[in-house]
Amino acid sequence: MTLMPRPTPALAVCLAVLTACTSDSAASAPIAAQEREAIADTLRAKVRDAYDLSQGDVVRRFMSLYPEDGRVVSATGGRISTTRDSLQSSINAFWDGVGQYMVRPTWTWGEMHVDVLDRDAAVMTASYHVPHWTDVGRPHVIGGVWTSVWQRTASGWRIVHEHLSDMPRAVAERMEATMPGADSTIHQGHGAAVK
Repeated sequence: MTLMPRPTPALAVCLAVLTACTSDSAASAPIAAQEREAIADTLRAKVRDAYDLSQGDVVRRFMSLYPEDGRVVSATGGRISTTRDSLQSSINAFWDGVGQYMVRPTWTWGEMHVDVLDRDAAVMTASYHVPHWTDVGRPHVIGGVWTSVWQRTASGWRIVHEHLSDMPRAVAERMEATMPGADSTIHQGHGAAVK
């Protein structure tokens, strides 16, 4: 008779975790199309609301999409940050250096593709552009494509990983050429940027 070796404590723990994961995945029902669409609609609405520049308190609204603590990976402009503080510092720098000087900006969303991976995880890729005028009345456009990874937490859906890809300047210049000329309301200065 051959005796089976007795499992070590580490092997016993691994087997218990593997069994629990297998049981959980077998017990979870597939996500119905209607539930997937409801999750996708929720994420689209959160993003549109946070980026509504007419609402004021812009940095706080942007930051509301991210968890209050823990790791947040953000890649933009050839740099990677991994903390909420460094992400907020980048958003502050954008708003203080560019955003607050935009006159009559409109954050315009293009395509928004949402893939729901499971009930607590999703990925969104969206295009956007922000037509506005400079404080001296010149048409200007910024924009790009943004991919974000979302996780449902105790406080709701939050972005835990993102990558922003800027629109090529040549594309922005073509858009600027189609914008109407500046009028007298544009010369009110950067105070008109966000109401």
